[in-house]
Amino acid sequence: MAAVPAVAVNGVKVGSASQLYLESKAVKDTKSLISDLCRQFYNLGWVSGTGGSITIKVHDDSIPKPHQLIVMSPSGVQKERMVPEDMYVLSPEGSFLWEPSPKPYPHKPPKCSDCGPLFLKAYDMCNAGAVIHSHGIESCLVTMLNPLSKEFRITHMEMIKGIKGHGYYDELVVPIIENTAYEFELTESLAKAIEAYPKTTAVLVRNHGIYIWGDSWISAKTQAECYHYLFDAAIKLHQLGLDCSTPDHGPIRNVKGVLGCGGHISTSVKAGADSNHEIEPLRRCIVLDIEGTTTPISFVTEVLFPYARGNVGKHLSATYDTAETQDDIKLLRSQVQDDLKQGVVGAVPIPSDDAGKEDVIAALVANVEAMIRADRKITALKQLQGHIWQTGFENNELEGVVFADVPEALEKWHALGTKVYIYSSGSRLAQRLIFGNTNYGDLRKYLSGFFDTTVGNKREARSYVEISDSLGVDKPSEILFVTDVYQEAVAAKAAGLEVIISIRPGNAPLPDNHGFKTIKSFLEI
Repeated sequence: MAAVPAVAVNGVKVGSASQLYLESKAVKDTKSLISDLCRQFYNLGWVSGTGGSITIKVHDDSIPKPHQLIVMSPSGVQKERMVPEDMYVLSPEGSFLWEPSPKPYPHKPPKCSDCGPLFLKAYDMCNAGAVIHSHGIESCLVTMLNPLSKEFRITHMEMIKGIKGHGYYDELVVPIIENTAYEFELTESLAKAIEAYPKTTAVLVRNHGIYIWGDSWISAKTQAECYHYLFDAAIKLHQLGLDCSTPDHGPIRNVKGVLGCGGHISTSVKAGADSNHEIEPLRRCIVLDIEGTTTPISFVTEVLFPYARGNVGKHLSATYDTAETQDDIKLLRSQVQDDLKQGVVGAVPIPSDDAGKEDVIAALVANVEAMIRADRKITALKQLQGHIWQTGFENNELEGVVFADVPEALEKWHALGTKVYIYSSGSRLAQRLIFGNTNYGDLRKYLSGFFDTTVGNKREARSYVEISDSLGVDKPSEILFVTDVYQEAVAAKAAGLEVIISIRPGNAPLPDNHGFKTIKSFLEI
Protein backbone atom coordinates (compact mmCIF):
# COMPACT_ATOMS: atom_id res chain seq x y z
CA MET A 1 0.00 0.00 0.00
CA ALA A 2 1.28 3.44 -0.91
CA ALA A 3 1.74 6.24 1.59
CA VAL A 4 -1.49 7.97 2.50
CA PRO A 5 -1.47 11.76 2.71
CA ALA A 6 -3.38 13.40 5.51
CA VAL A 7 -6.96 14.37 4.77
CA ALA A 8 -9.70 15.76 6.99
CA VAL A 9 -12.97 13.84 6.86
CA ASN A 10 -15.82 15.44 8.79
CA GLY A 11 -13.32 17.10 11.05
CA VAL A 12 -11.43 13.86 11.69
CA LYS A 13 -7.91 13.68 10.30
CA VAL A 14 -7.34 10.59 8.18
CA GLY A 15 -3.84 10.08 6.86
CA SER A 16 -0.50 8.41 7.36
CA ALA A 17 -0.80 8.81 11.13
CA SER A 18 -4.07 6.85 11.24
CA GLN A 19 -5.27 4.14 8.91
CA LEU A 20 -8.32 3.27 10.99
CA TYR A 21 -10.87 4.86 8.73
CA LEU A 22 -9.26 3.62 5.51
CA GLU A 23 -9.31 0.10 6.94
CA SER A 24 -12.79 0.45 8.40
CA LYS A 25 -15.69 -1.86 7.62
CA ALA A 26 -17.43 0.86 5.57
CA VAL A 27 -14.48 1.19 3.21
CA LYS A 28 -13.92 -2.57 2.98
CA ASP A 29 -17.61 -3.19 2.28
CA THR A 30 -17.55 -0.64 -0.54
CA LYS A 31 -14.49 -2.28 -2.11
CA SER A 32 -16.18 -5.68 -1.94
CA LEU A 33 -19.38 -4.27 -3.39
CA ILE A 34 -17.57 -2.83 -6.41
CA SER A 35 -15.79 -6.11 -7.11
CA ASP A 36 -19.13 -7.95 -6.92
CA LEU A 37 -20.81 -5.44 -9.24
CA CYS A 38 -17.93 -5.62 -11.73
CA ARG A 39 -18.42 -9.38 -12.03
CA GLN A 40 -22.15 -8.87 -12.54
CA PHE A 41 -21.62 -6.12 -15.12
CA TYR A 42 -19.09 -8.32 -16.93
CA ASN A 43 -21.76 -11.00 -17.31
CA LEU A 44 -24.13 -8.35 -18.70
CA GLY A 45 -21.54 -7.33 -21.30
CA TRP A 46 -21.04 -3.86 -19.89
CA VAL A 47 -17.36 -4.10 -18.85
CA SER A 48 -15.75 -6.69 -21.10
CA GLY A 49 -12.17 -6.37 -22.33
CA THR A 50 -11.23 -4.51 -19.10
CA GLY A 51 -13.35 -1.60 -20.36
CA GLY A 52 -15.92 0.30 -18.33
CA SER A 53 -15.67 1.17 -14.66
CA ILE A 54 -17.59 1.94 -11.49
CA THR A 55 -17.07 4.20 -8.51
CA ILE A 56 -19.02 4.44 -5.27
CA LYS A 57 -18.80 6.85 -2.36
CA VAL A 58 -18.27 5.26 1.04
CA HIS A 59 -21.65 5.61 2.71
CA ASP A 60 -21.35 6.98 6.21
CA ASP A 61 -24.25 8.78 7.85
CA SER A 62 -21.83 10.85 9.95
CA ILE A 63 -20.20 12.36 6.84
CA PRO A 64 -22.01 14.64 4.33
CA LYS A 65 -21.97 13.13 0.85
CA PRO A 66 -19.66 15.80 -0.69
CA HIS A 67 -17.01 14.86 1.93
CA GLN A 68 -17.32 11.08 1.74
CA LEU A 69 -14.36 9.05 0.48
CA ILE A 70 -14.45 7.61 -3.03
CA VAL A 71 -13.72 4.01 -3.99
CA MET A 72 -12.92 3.47 -7.67
CA SER A 73 -12.22 0.39 -9.78
CA PRO A 74 -8.92 0.34 -11.71
CA SER A 75 -8.31 0.25 -15.46
CA GLY A 76 -6.67 -2.61 -17.31
CA VAL A 77 -7.92 -5.32 -14.95
CA GLN A 78 -10.24 -8.16 -15.99
CA LYS A 79 -13.44 -7.04 -14.31
CA GLU A 80 -14.75 -10.56 -13.65
CA ARG A 81 -11.53 -11.40 -11.72
CA MET A 82 -11.42 -8.19 -9.71
CA VAL A 83 -11.02 -8.42 -5.93
CA PRO A 84 -11.51 -5.79 -3.20
CA GLU A 85 -7.75 -5.27 -2.87
CA ASP A 86 -7.62 -3.98 -6.47
CA MET A 87 -9.62 -0.85 -5.62
CA TYR A 88 -8.38 2.71 -5.23
CA VAL A 89 -9.57 4.96 -2.42
CA LEU A 90 -9.61 8.69 -3.14
CA SER A 91 -10.30 11.83 -1.17
CA PRO A 92 -13.37 13.88 -2.20
CA GLU A 93 -10.98 16.09 -4.19
CA GLY A 94 -9.47 13.12 -6.04
CA SER A 95 -6.18 12.59 -4.18
CA PHE A 96 -5.08 8.96 -3.81
CA LEU A 97 -5.44 7.75 -0.21
CA TRP A 98 -5.08 4.04 -0.91
CA GLU A 99 -3.48 2.28 -3.89
CA PRO A 100 -3.60 -1.46 -4.62
CA SER A 101 -0.54 -3.67 -4.36
CA PRO A 102 1.15 -5.08 -7.49
CA LYS A 103 -0.53 -8.07 -9.12
CA PRO A 104 1.38 -11.41 -9.36
CA TYR A 105 1.56 -10.81 -13.09
CA PRO A 106 2.52 -8.44 -14.65
CA HIS A 107 4.00 -7.50 -11.26
CA LYS A 108 2.74 -3.93 -11.22
CA PRO A 109 -0.22 -2.32 -9.47
CA PRO A 110 -3.36 -1.63 -11.52
CA LYS A 111 -3.68 2.00 -12.53
CA CYS A 112 -6.66 4.03 -11.41
CA SER A 113 -9.57 4.23 -13.81
CA ASP A 114 -9.08 6.43 -16.86
CA CYS A 115 -12.63 7.59 -16.15
CA GLY A 116 -11.49 9.21 -12.89
CA PRO A 117 -11.81 12.86 -14.00
CA LEU A 118 -15.30 12.22 -15.39
CA PHE A 119 -16.39 10.42 -12.24
CA LEU A 120 -15.18 13.33 -10.11
CA LYS A 121 -17.04 15.78 -12.36
CA ALA A 122 -20.30 13.85 -11.92
CA TYR A 123 -19.77 13.74 -8.14
CA ASP A 124 -19.13 17.48 -8.05
CA MET A 125 -21.93 18.64 -10.37
CA CYS A 126 -24.66 16.12 -9.52
CA ASN A 127 -24.00 15.29 -5.86
CA ALA A 128 -23.91 11.64 -6.92
CA GLY A 129 -23.33 8.71 -4.63
CA ALA A 130 -22.14 6.37 -7.40
CA VAL A 131 -21.23 6.53 -11.09
CA ILE A 132 -21.18 3.67 -13.60
CA HIS A 133 -19.40 3.72 -16.95
CA SER A 134 -20.67 1.01 -19.29
CA HIS A 135 -19.43 -0.18 -22.66
CA GLY A 136 -22.65 -2.14 -23.19
CA ILE A 137 -23.22 -2.65 -26.92
CA GLU A 138 -26.72 -1.15 -26.66
CA SER A 139 -25.34 2.14 -25.36
CA CYS A 140 -22.87 2.22 -28.25
CA LEU A 141 -25.19 1.25 -31.11
CA VAL A 142 -28.00 3.57 -30.08
CA THR A 143 -25.74 6.58 -30.69
CA MET A 144 -25.03 5.35 -34.22
CA LEU A 145 -28.63 5.21 -35.47
CA ASN A 146 -28.28 8.86 -36.46
CA PRO A 147 -24.70 10.19 -36.53
CA LEU A 148 -25.98 13.81 -36.50
CA SER A 149 -28.07 13.42 -33.37
CA LYS A 150 -27.14 15.32 -30.22
CA GLU A 151 -29.59 13.51 -27.97
CA PHE A 152 -31.53 10.28 -27.56
CA ARG A 153 -35.28 10.45 -26.96
CA ILE A 154 -37.83 7.83 -26.02
CA THR A 155 -41.30 7.95 -24.50
CA HIS A 156 -44.20 5.72 -23.43
CA MET A 157 -42.06 2.77 -22.33
CA GLU A 158 -42.56 1.13 -18.93
CA MET A 159 -38.87 1.13 -17.96
CA ILE A 160 -38.73 4.94 -18.18
CA LYS A 161 -40.25 4.84 -14.71
CA GLY A 162 -36.93 3.50 -13.44
CA ILE A 163 -35.13 6.73 -14.39
CA LYS A 164 -35.08 9.39 -11.68
CA GLY A 165 -37.74 12.05 -12.14
CA HIS A 166 -39.60 10.25 -14.93
CA GLY A 167 -42.92 8.48 -15.37
CA TYR A 168 -44.40 6.35 -18.13
CA TYR A 169 -45.84 9.31 -20.05
CA ASP A 170 -42.69 11.42 -19.82
CA GLU A 171 -40.12 11.82 -22.57
CA LEU A 172 -36.68 10.61 -21.57
CA VAL A 173 -33.89 12.71 -23.08
CA VAL A 174 -30.22 11.66 -22.88
CA PRO A 175 -27.54 13.97 -24.32
CA ILE A 176 -24.91 12.52 -26.68
CA ILE A 177 -21.33 13.79 -26.74
CA GLU A 178 -18.64 12.94 -29.29
CA ASN A 179 -15.94 10.40 -28.48
CA THR A 180 -12.24 11.26 -28.14
CA ALA A 181 -9.03 9.26 -28.31
CA TYR A 182 -8.52 9.39 -24.54
CA GLU A 183 -11.16 9.06 -21.83
CA PHE A 184 -10.06 12.07 -19.77
CA GLU A 185 -10.54 14.33 -22.83
CA LEU A 186 -14.30 13.78 -22.48
CA THR A 187 -14.45 15.63 -19.15
CA GLU A 188 -15.27 19.07 -20.54
CA SER A 189 -17.91 17.71 -22.92
CA LEU A 190 -19.51 15.75 -20.09
CA ALA A 191 -19.65 18.88 -17.91
CA LYS A 192 -21.26 20.91 -20.70
CA ALA A 193 -23.86 18.19 -21.26
CA ILE A 194 -24.73 18.10 -17.55
CA GLU A 195 -25.12 21.90 -17.56
CA ALA A 196 -27.29 21.82 -20.70
CA TYR A 197 -29.46 18.95 -19.41
CA PRO A 198 -29.81 19.51 -15.66
CA LYS A 199 -32.44 16.77 -15.32
CA THR A 200 -30.36 14.04 -16.90
CA THR A 201 -28.74 11.21 -14.94
CA ALA A 202 -26.72 9.92 -17.89
CA VAL A 203 -24.59 11.05 -20.82
CA LEU A 204 -24.05 8.90 -23.91
CA VAL A 205 -20.68 8.93 -25.69
CA ARG A 206 -21.00 8.23 -29.40
CA ASN A 207 -19.45 4.94 -30.58
CA HIS A 208 -18.28 4.34 -27.01
CA GLY A 209 -20.75 3.86 -24.15
CA ILE A 210 -22.50 5.73 -21.36
CA TYR A 211 -21.93 7.38 -17.96
CA ILE A 212 -24.76 6.93 -15.46
CA TRP A 213 -25.02 8.26 -11.90
CA GLY A 214 -27.41 8.08 -8.98
CA ASP A 215 -27.85 9.21 -5.40
CA SER A 216 -26.57 5.80 -4.30
CA TRP A 217 -25.13 2.67 -5.90
CA ILE A 218 -28.62 1.17 -5.85
CA SER A 219 -30.03 4.12 -7.78
CA ALA A 220 -27.16 4.11 -10.28
CA LYS A 221 -27.43 0.35 -10.88
CA THR A 222 -31.22 0.45 -11.24
CA GLN A 223 -31.04 3.29 -13.73
CA ALA A 224 -28.21 1.60 -15.65
CA GLU A 225 -30.37 -1.49 -16.11
CA CYS A 226 -33.29 0.64 -17.28
CA TYR A 227 -31.17 2.70 -19.68
CA HIS A 228 -29.72 -0.44 -21.30
CA TYR A 229 -33.20 -1.95 -21.61
CA LEU A 230 -34.52 1.22 -23.26
CA PHE A 231 -31.56 1.43 -25.67
CA ASP A 232 -32.08 -2.20 -26.65
CA ALA A 233 -35.80 -1.53 -27.18
CA ALA A 234 -35.00 1.54 -29.30
CA ILE A 235 -32.64 -0.44 -31.52
CA LYS A 236 -35.18 -3.23 -32.03
CA LEU A 237 -37.98 -0.75 -32.75
CA HIS A 238 -35.70 0.91 -35.29
CA GLN A 239 -35.10 -2.45 -36.96
CA LEU A 240 -38.88 -2.84 -37.22
CA GLY A 241 -39.21 0.62 -38.76
CA LEU A 242 -40.92 2.02 -35.65
CA ASP A 243 -40.19 5.29 -33.84
CA CYS A 244 -39.56 5.09 -30.09
CA SER A 245 -39.66 8.88 -29.69
CA THR A 246 -43.41 9.16 -30.38
CA PRO A 247 -46.17 8.02 -27.98
CA ASP A 248 -47.76 5.60 -30.47
CA HIS A 249 -44.40 4.21 -31.67
CA GLY A 250 -45.67 4.41 -35.22
CA PRO A 251 -43.65 4.26 -38.45
CA ILE A 252 -40.46 6.29 -38.44
CA ARG A 253 -40.70 9.84 -39.74
CA ASN A 254 -37.03 10.66 -39.71
CA VAL A 255 -35.80 14.18 -39.13
CA LYS A 256 -32.17 15.18 -39.32
CA GLY A 257 -30.59 15.91 -35.96
CA VAL A 258 -33.10 14.14 -33.72
CA LEU A 259 -32.49 10.62 -32.50
CA GLY A 260 -35.54 8.70 -31.53
CA CYS A 261 -35.37 5.52 -33.53
CA GLY A 262 -34.96 7.41 -36.79
CA GLY A 263 -32.11 8.02 -39.18
CA HIS A 264 -32.20 10.65 -41.91
CA ILE A 265 -34.51 12.26 -44.35
CA SER A 266 -33.83 15.55 -46.00
CA THR A 267 -35.96 18.53 -45.11
CA SER A 268 -37.68 20.33 -47.95
CA VAL A 269 -35.49 23.09 -49.33
CA LYS A 270 -36.40 25.27 -52.26
CA ALA A 271 -34.17 25.07 -55.29
CA GLY A 272 -31.14 27.29 -54.88
CA ALA A 273 -31.79 27.90 -51.18
CA ASP A 274 -29.52 27.01 -48.28
CA SER A 275 -30.51 25.34 -44.99
CA ASN A 276 -32.18 28.56 -43.83
CA HIS A 277 -34.61 28.26 -46.71
CA GLU A 278 -37.08 31.00 -47.44
CA ILE A 279 -40.78 30.69 -46.70
CA GLU A 280 -43.54 32.96 -47.85
CA PRO A 281 -43.78 35.93 -45.45
CA LEU A 282 -47.55 35.98 -45.08
CA ARG A 283 -49.89 33.11 -44.23
CA ARG A 284 -53.59 32.86 -43.53
CA CYS A 285 -52.69 32.12 -39.91
CA ILE A 286 -49.68 32.56 -37.65
CA VAL A 287 -49.37 30.52 -34.46
CA LEU A 288 -46.90 31.78 -31.85
CA ASP A 289 -45.21 30.13 -28.91
CA ILE A 290 -44.70 32.34 -25.83
CA GLU A 291 -41.63 31.41 -23.77
CA GLY A 292 -38.49 32.23 -25.78
CA THR A 293 -40.55 33.47 -28.73
CA THR A 294 -42.77 36.41 -27.76
CA THR A 295 -41.49 36.58 -24.19
CA PRO A 296 -38.08 36.15 -22.52
CA ILE A 297 -37.57 32.75 -20.90
CA SER A 298 -36.36 34.59 -17.80
CA PHE A 299 -39.80 36.15 -17.30
CA VAL A 300 -41.34 32.71 -16.99
CA THR A 301 -38.57 31.08 -14.93
CA GLU A 302 -37.69 34.04 -12.72
CA VAL A 303 -41.05 35.78 -12.32
CA LEU A 304 -44.09 33.62 -13.10
CA PHE A 305 -42.92 30.26 -11.75
CA PRO A 306 -41.55 31.65 -8.45
CA TYR A 307 -44.74 33.66 -7.96
CA ALA A 308 -46.92 30.59 -8.46
CA ARG A 309 -44.70 28.40 -6.28
CA GLY A 310 -44.63 30.97 -3.48
CA ASN A 311 -48.39 31.48 -3.45
CA VAL A 312 -49.80 27.96 -3.82
CA GLY A 313 -50.73 27.50 -0.18
CA LYS A 314 -52.00 31.05 0.22
CA HIS A 315 -54.16 30.81 -2.89
CA LEU A 316 -55.65 27.42 -2.00
CA SER A 317 -56.45 28.53 1.55
CA ALA A 318 -58.14 31.76 0.44
CA THR A 319 -60.20 30.17 -2.36
CA TYR A 320 -60.60 26.61 -1.10
CA ASP A 321 -64.41 26.54 -1.13
CA THR A 322 -64.88 28.20 -4.53
CA ALA A 323 -66.06 26.12 -7.48
CA GLU A 324 -62.97 27.18 -9.46
CA THR A 325 -60.49 25.92 -6.86
CA GLN A 326 -62.48 22.75 -6.20
CA ASP A 327 -62.22 22.03 -9.93
CA ASP A 328 -58.45 22.65 -9.74
CA ILE A 329 -58.20 20.25 -6.79
CA LYS A 330 -60.18 17.61 -8.64
CA LEU A 331 -57.77 17.81 -11.58
CA LEU A 332 -54.75 17.66 -9.28
CA ARG A 333 -56.14 14.63 -7.43
CA SER A 334 -56.55 12.80 -10.74
CA GLN A 335 -53.04 13.73 -11.89
CA VAL A 336 -51.40 12.75 -8.60
CA GLN A 337 -53.26 9.43 -8.62
CA ASP A 338 -51.76 8.70 -12.04
CA ASP A 339 -48.32 9.92 -10.87
CA LEU A 340 -48.38 7.57 -7.88
CA LYS A 341 -49.25 4.63 -10.12
CA GLN A 342 -46.40 5.58 -12.46
CA GLY A 343 -43.92 6.11 -9.63
CA VAL A 344 -43.27 9.77 -10.46
CA VAL A 345 -40.74 11.30 -8.09
CA GLY A 346 -42.24 13.88 -5.73
CA ALA A 347 -45.80 12.57 -5.89
CA VAL A 348 -47.42 12.15 -2.47
CA PRO A 349 -50.94 10.92 -1.67
CA ILE A 350 -53.62 13.57 -1.20
CA PRO A 351 -55.91 12.69 1.73
CA SER A 352 -59.69 12.78 1.40
CA ASP A 353 -61.65 15.88 2.36
CA ASP A 354 -62.50 14.17 5.67
CA ALA A 355 -58.87 14.66 6.74
CA GLY A 356 -59.47 18.38 6.92
CA LYS A 357 -58.67 21.40 4.78
CA GLU A 358 -55.16 21.95 6.18
CA ASP A 359 -53.98 18.37 5.51
CA VAL A 360 -55.41 18.41 1.99
CA ILE A 361 -53.74 21.73 1.19
CA ALA A 362 -50.40 20.58 2.61
CA ALA A 363 -50.42 17.54 0.32
CA LEU A 364 -51.50 19.64 -2.67
CA VAL A 365 -48.67 22.13 -2.05
CA ALA A 366 -46.10 19.33 -1.85
CA ASN A 367 -47.26 17.87 -5.16
CA VAL A 368 -47.49 21.21 -6.95
CA GLU A 369 -44.00 22.23 -5.80
CA ALA A 370 -42.60 18.94 -7.15
CA MET A 371 -44.43 19.47 -10.46
CA ILE A 372 -43.04 23.00 -10.78
CA ARG A 373 -39.49 21.84 -9.97
CA ALA A 374 -39.78 19.23 -12.72
CA ASP A 375 -41.25 21.86 -15.11
CA ARG A 376 -44.06 19.47 -16.05
CA LYS A 377 -46.31 20.46 -18.94
CA ILE A 378 -49.56 19.08 -17.53
CA THR A 379 -53.02 20.60 -17.56
CA ALA A 380 -53.68 20.19 -13.82
CA LEU A 381 -50.61 22.26 -12.92
CA LYS A 382 -51.07 24.85 -15.66
CA GLN A 383 -54.71 25.47 -14.75
CA LEU A 384 -53.88 26.11 -11.09
CA GLN A 385 -50.92 28.31 -12.02
CA GLY A 386 -53.20 30.35 -14.27
CA HIS A 387 -55.60 31.03 -11.40
CA ILE A 388 -52.74 32.01 -9.08
CA TRP A 389 -51.32 34.36 -11.71
CA GLN A 390 -54.77 35.84 -12.26
CA THR A 391 -54.74 37.04 -8.67
CA GLY A 392 -51.25 38.43 -9.18
CA PHE A 393 -52.24 40.41 -12.27
CA GLU A 394 -55.44 41.66 -10.63
CA ASN A 395 -53.41 42.91 -7.65
CA ASN A 396 -50.85 44.56 -9.96
CA GLU A 397 -48.16 42.27 -8.58
CA LEU A 398 -47.41 40.91 -12.05
CA GLU A 399 -46.98 42.47 -15.48
CA GLY A 400 -46.61 40.53 -18.72
CA VAL A 401 -43.39 40.99 -20.70
CA VAL A 402 -42.97 40.76 -24.49
CA PHE A 403 -40.05 41.63 -26.74
CA ALA A 404 -40.06 45.12 -28.24
CA ASP A 405 -40.72 43.89 -31.80
CA VAL A 406 -43.82 41.90 -30.83
CA PRO A 407 -46.44 44.71 -30.61
CA GLU A 408 -45.40 46.21 -33.96
CA ALA A 409 -45.49 42.84 -35.70
CA LEU A 410 -48.88 41.95 -34.22
CA GLU A 411 -50.30 45.26 -35.37
CA LYS A 412 -48.89 44.77 -38.88
CA TRP A 413 -50.26 41.25 -39.24
CA HIS A 414 -53.64 42.36 -37.91
CA ALA A 415 -53.81 45.18 -40.44
CA LEU A 416 -53.00 42.73 -43.25
CA GLY A 417 -55.82 40.43 -42.17
CA THR A 418 -53.55 37.62 -40.96
CA LYS A 419 -55.04 35.83 -37.98
CA VAL A 420 -52.65 35.28 -35.09
CA TYR A 421 -53.01 32.60 -32.41
CA ILE A 422 -51.03 31.55 -29.36
CA TYR A 423 -50.06 27.94 -28.57
CA SER A 424 -48.33 27.49 -25.22
CA SER A 425 -47.97 24.90 -22.50
CA GLY A 426 -49.39 27.52 -20.14
CA SER A 427 -53.17 27.54 -19.73
CA ARG A 428 -55.32 29.71 -21.98
CA LEU A 429 -56.16 31.81 -18.94
CA ALA A 430 -52.47 32.41 -18.31
CA GLN A 431 -51.95 33.33 -21.95
CA ARG A 432 -54.76 35.87 -21.87
CA LEU A 433 -53.39 37.35 -18.66
CA ILE A 434 -49.88 37.79 -20.11
CA PHE A 435 -51.03 39.44 -23.35
CA GLY A 436 -53.76 41.43 -21.66
CA ASN A 437 -51.34 43.03 -19.19
CA THR A 438 -48.04 43.53 -21.01
CA ASN A 439 -45.37 46.17 -20.70
CA TYR A 440 -46.83 47.49 -24.01
CA GLY A 441 -50.45 47.41 -22.89
CA ASP A 442 -53.28 45.05 -23.83
CA LEU A 443 -52.32 43.12 -26.99
CA ARG A 444 -55.29 40.73 -27.04
CA LYS A 445 -57.03 42.80 -29.73
CA TYR A 446 -54.46 41.46 -32.20
CA LEU A 447 -54.98 37.82 -31.24
CA SER A 448 -57.67 35.54 -32.63
CA GLY A 449 -57.43 32.70 -30.13
CA PHE A 450 -55.42 30.61 -27.69
CA PHE A 451 -54.38 26.95 -27.63
CA ASP A 452 -52.88 25.06 -24.68
CA THR A 453 -51.96 21.44 -23.89
CA THR A 454 -55.59 20.36 -23.95
CA VAL A 455 -55.07 19.99 -27.72
CA GLY A 456 -52.00 17.83 -27.07
CA ASN A 457 -48.31 17.87 -26.20
CA LYS A 458 -46.34 20.53 -28.06
CA ARG A 459 -43.76 17.99 -29.19
CA GLU A 460 -46.30 15.71 -30.88
CA ALA A 461 -47.33 16.18 -34.52
CA ARG A 462 -50.96 15.29 -33.88
CA SER A 463 -51.32 18.41 -31.69
CA TYR A 464 -50.59 20.57 -34.73
CA VAL A 465 -52.97 18.48 -36.83
CA GLU A 466 -55.65 19.30 -34.24
CA ILE A 467 -54.83 23.01 -34.46
CA SER A 468 -54.97 22.89 -38.27
CA ASP A 469 -58.39 21.27 -38.11
CA SER A 470 -59.55 23.87 -35.59
CA LEU A 471 -58.42 26.81 -37.73
CA GLY A 472 -60.20 25.45 -40.81
CA VAL A 473 -57.39 26.09 -43.30
CA ASP A 474 -57.44 24.26 -46.64
CA LYS A 475 -54.00 22.80 -45.94
CA PRO A 476 -51.63 22.90 -42.93
CA SER A 477 -48.95 24.78 -44.91
CA GLU A 478 -51.19 27.87 -44.73
CA ILE A 479 -50.22 28.09 -41.04
CA LEU A 480 -46.87 29.52 -39.96
CA PHE A 481 -45.70 28.31 -36.55
CA VAL A 482 -43.01 30.25 -34.68
CA THR A 483 -41.23 28.64 -31.72
CA ASP A 484 -37.85 28.54 -30.01
CA VAL A 485 -37.95 24.78 -29.34
CA TYR A 486 -36.45 22.53 -31.99
CA GLN A 487 -38.55 19.50 -31.04
CA GLU A 488 -41.74 21.55 -31.39
CA ALA A 489 -40.55 22.75 -34.78
CA VAL A 490 -40.00 19.16 -35.88
CA ALA A 491 -43.47 18.12 -34.71
CA ALA A 492 -45.17 21.07 -36.46
CA LYS A 493 -43.20 20.40 -39.64
CA ALA A 494 -44.27 16.75 -39.56
CA ALA A 495 -47.90 17.94 -39.41
CA GLY A 496 -47.35 20.03 -42.54
CA LEU A 497 -47.06 23.50 -41.02
CA GLU A 498 -44.46 26.02 -42.16
CA VAL A 499 -42.04 26.68 -39.29
CA ILE A 500 -39.63 29.40 -38.19
CA ILE A 501 -37.41 29.09 -35.13
CA SER A 502 -37.08 32.15 -32.90
CA ILE A 503 -33.58 33.05 -31.73
CA ARG A 504 -33.84 35.14 -28.56
CA PRO A 505 -31.44 35.91 -25.69
CA GLY A 506 -31.34 33.04 -23.23
CA ASN A 507 -32.76 30.43 -25.61
CA ALA A 508 -31.24 26.97 -25.79
CA PRO A 509 -28.79 26.28 -28.64
CA LEU A 510 -30.09 24.53 -31.74
CA PRO A 511 -28.68 21.32 -33.23
CA ASP A 512 -26.23 21.72 -36.08
CA ASN A 513 -27.82 21.51 -39.55
CA HIS A 514 -31.30 21.82 -38.10
CA GLY A 515 -32.76 22.81 -41.47
CA PHE A 516 -35.18 25.53 -40.29
CA LYS A 517 -35.31 29.24 -41.07
CA THR A 518 -34.44 31.33 -38.02
CA ILE A 519 -35.25 34.91 -37.02
CA LYS A 520 -34.16 37.23 -34.25
CA SER A 521 -37.14 39.58 -34.60
CA PHE A 522 -40.75 39.21 -35.69
CA LEU A 523 -40.13 42.12 -38.04
CA GLU A 524 -38.12 39.72 -40.22
CA ILE A 525 -41.31 37.79 -41.03
